[in-house]
Amino acid sequence: MSRRFILSGSLIIGILIILALFAPLLSPYDPNKIDVENILSPPSKAHILGTDSLGRDLLSRILYGTRVSLKVGVVAVGIALLIGVAIGALAGYCSGRIDALLMRFVDIMLCFPTFFLLLSMVAFLRPTVFNIMLIIGLTSWMGVARIVRAEVLSIKEREFIRYIKAMGAGDMRIVSKHILPNVLPSILVVGILRMGGAILTESALSFLGLGVQPPIPSWGSILMEGKSVMDIAWWMSVFPGIAILLTVLGYNLLAEGIRTLAISRS
Repeated sequence: MSRRFILSGSLIIGILIILALFAPLLSPYDPNKIDVENILSPPSKAHILGTDSLGRDLLSRILYGTRVSLKVGVVAVGIALLIGVAIGALAGYCSGRIDALLMRFVDIMLCFPTFFLLLSMVAFLRPTVFNIMLIIGLTSWMGVARIVRAEVLSIKEREFIRYIKAMGAGDMRIVSKHILPNVLPSILVVGILRMGGAILTESALSFLGLGVQPPIPSWGSILMEGKSVMDIAWWMSVFPGIAILLTVLGYNLLAEGIRTLAISRS
């Protein structure tokens, strides 16, 4: 079952990556080209997924939106992993006062509802693609830190770590060469799961008008535009919604498959 999950998730994500890389070649139209003669046209041979309220081709906008979503997922999760792994590894390995201080800081950060924290930061920063990636990364590292800390606390008490310490290895070498490689499967699973969550968060922010700003195509902004014309242009809500669903599903299947496989081999 785990291999099926990994295969299914990898297939979905692989297709999305291909679509994002080759969006300029696959898009039948310029995603920002306005065509007043084809406003809210239903799916047809000319426009496979229909057009939006400005006559722009929906398929082209969804393909370019794939680029934005995958970029947000990778960069935001990269930032979250860098911060979370560093704090979690330091807290778990050092223990004592350093551990208590860092974990209290993590607890304080977790006290704030994540989405409201996101909205607060967006209010102070210009909602560009880079700022959205930065904000999502800076507000989603706490769970990573707690998981890494728990793993490090467990691994550092094992016999091979004590033996390495007795041989005179330094703390940095022990953490980087012997502890973190053993934590890598957990980090990988958490990172993949967080990518789906980051894409969903970006879509939610764009849906509220606080994420990626027009005319840059984003799945969330397309959904926002489709909300007001849902009764006469269902395709503007259905197709970007399916894109978000499949993307999050792909990441979740891949993460679950890797987690199950790691447990079965341990």
